[in-house]
Amino acid sequence: MNKIIIITFGALFVLSSFEVYAQSRTDAFDKESFLSERKAFITSELGLTPREVEQFIPLMEELQQKKFEAGQKCRKLSKDIKQKNSLTDGDYLIVIDECLGASLKEAELEKDYYEKFKKILSPEKLYKYKDVEFKFTREFVRNNSREGQERTRRGEKLK
Repeated sequence: MNKIIIITFGALFVLSSFEVYAQSRTDAFDKESFLSERKAFITSELGLTPREVEQFIPLMEELQQKKFEAGQKCRKLSKDIKQKNSLTDGDYLIVIDECLGASLKEAELEKDYYEKFKKILSPEKLYKYKDVEFKFTREFVRNNSREGQERTRRGEKLK
């Protein structure tokens, strides 16, 4: 149960990082570039074979899309509630219930897809996948923030 909670909050962190990144940029988010960079990073970090890439990456992208869709209403309600001046307990409960439902749905998706992933990746690669995904998100956000771009220009490495 603790693993599900950690995975759920991790997924919410990843999705919220994308939203923060997209909102902080004046130019449009380049989804294709992002997906291409993520694919290359995960392929490299996990040492995926061409066969594993062919089978795993489409499933991974499908999972990410479904998790994004599962959390859309939660993100919208959370954004809306921040813009309201007078809120009732009921308003808060609606958002809490929706976001909890989204977290549970995302956990169910994770579990379902991990069963599919087990047929493609070794247990070691499957274990490392989550860490690699978080590492990519962290580096992507840092590299695309103003501070990260400045560090890159100075030739500093990310931690």
